[in-house]
Amino acid sequence: MSEVDKQFSPGLAGVIGAETAVSLVDGANGRLLYRGYPIEEVVSKGSYAAVLDLLLTGEWHPNATLEPVRVPPAVMAALRLLPAHAHPMDALRTAISVWGAGERLGWPPTADEARRIAAMAPSALAAFARLRQGLEPIDPEPGLGIAAAFLQQLHGTTPDPGTARALDAYLMAGAEHGLNASTFAARVIVATRADIASAVCGAIGALKGPLHGGAPAEVIGQLDEIGSVDRADAWARGKLARKELIMGFGHRVYRAYDPRAAALRKVAEAMPARPAWLELAIGAEAAILKVLAELKPDRPLKTNVEFYAAAVLQGVGLVPDLFPATFGLARIAGWSAHVIEQAAVDKIIRPDARYTGPAERHLP
Repeated sequence: MSEVDKQFSPGLAGVIGAETAVSLVDGANGRLLYRGYPIEEVVSKGSYAAVLDLLLTGEWHPNATLEPVRVPPAVMAALRLLPAHAHPMDALRTAISVWGAGERLGWPPTADEARRIAAMAPSALAAFARLRQGLEPIDPEPGLGIAAAFLQQLHGTTPDPGTARALDAYLMAGAEHGLNASTFAARVIVATRADIASAVCGAIGALKGPLHGGAPAEVIGQLDEIGSVDRADAWARGKLARKELIMGFGHRVYRAYDPRAAALRKVAEAMPARPAWLELAIGAEAAILKVLAELKPDRPLKTNVEFYAAAVLQGVGLVPDLFPATFGLARIAGWSAHVIEQAAVDKIIRPDARYTGPAERHLP
């Protein structure tokens, strides 16, 4: 086939770039399956440690554990050198890069390496969050799960079980979502036989972009603009009249209610205390969905995961600029599973490009 005859798909839309057994994203029917298990069941019955184990091995072990670890000295030294204004995503990427430089990472990547990254990364992000406030980092408390330990290291106090459970549910819901931009980046990198730390760093770089990982923080700004449930209808109509995006609604893949949003809403509603902002989120969602159905009847604009991700993350005490990096903590599970799967294929990913420059010419 000539270069002219080859099909070009901008953004590789619709191109099958991998075969995977890790997850199924069924946008038409609003389903997300982790190794065959519906996300709603996984979130209601599991833990992030169990999800990590499931994605890495294909086996469901509901009593799986993931013991959080202290930040290694070299990683802590690097975090101390970062300016306070550094983006938390950059801090997370730096931490994993320094960690990888100090490890003897082999080929192919292993589930054990993935677990070690997942155990260290939350401690590193919490350490940076404290350092930028002029506070000293805190070691993880023995016996805490990964979500509880992250909050303990972030805030300096042990969280109540309901709050820790809410964050754990968020980590589960965000752990994996098919061949998205960051996952594809991770697979491309490991396909060159680079190590798992390199692949995860590349994935974090892709996730940092606002088109991929930044929407939950924008939802918080929207709720602040709305202010009260009785203003949500007029606010939504005004946004649409000005042709502005309403964040937290609509999805590139899902044409039905995002199953991750449904799972997180249940978690948010079950939190120990339902503060005013959660009542606002629930009421505003109903009003916005009604306006979207009325004014955009030809478009399937349903609630997506970012809407209730914002509610949960704010509810556990995270500031908005930590939202994307916390999403990165969750996605380490899915990235690692895809990295291991791609390494088993052991074939470099090298698509063609269509040349659009000038015809051959010669220098004078």
